Amino acid sequence: MSDLHWPLADARATEAAGAALAAVLSSLSREERPTLVTLSGELGAGKTTLVRGLLRALGVQGAVKSPSYTLVEPYEVAGRFFYHLDLYRIGDPEELEFLGLRDMLSGADALLVEWPERAAGALPSPDLALHLDYAAQGRDLRIQANSARCTHILGLLEERAPHILGA
Repeated sequence: MSDLHWPLADARATEAAGAALAAVLSSLSREERPTLVTLSGELGAGKTTLVRGLLRALGVQGAVKSPSYTLVEPYEVAGRFFYHLDLYRIGDPEELEFLGLRDMLSGADALLVEWPERAAGALPSPDLALHLDYAAQGRDLRIQANSARCTHILGLLEERAPHILGA
């Protein structure tokens, strides 16, 4: 298990971090890509903003909104399937079965799950776990690779850090 830490100055930097993650994911073979990416952090910390940057960089056109009320927003780009889930409003982790989690995991290129702690025990261990925290200047992003196939993603992201962080 390894992790990467990025300070993010504002929403634009948060979207850029999502775009950097998208660029790295796009460069990987399907077998190398993470299937489950979780996003944790307080309300308003930038989880949806990061996902928006990622999906836009992958080519999603139109609105990329928070799935707070729909719980799941599906996206298809060039034959690749992505699901953005917001689990803040679920009452019981077993509700994931009704949402079709098993089918999403088997058929998606990636699941981007906000508030994964609300589904403790029902979600598999994520390949990548992202955590956003408030900081004195913007936000802090920590990305943790939890699978051997995703550890190298952190190195690729680290190479992009100067561009993302404006250094």
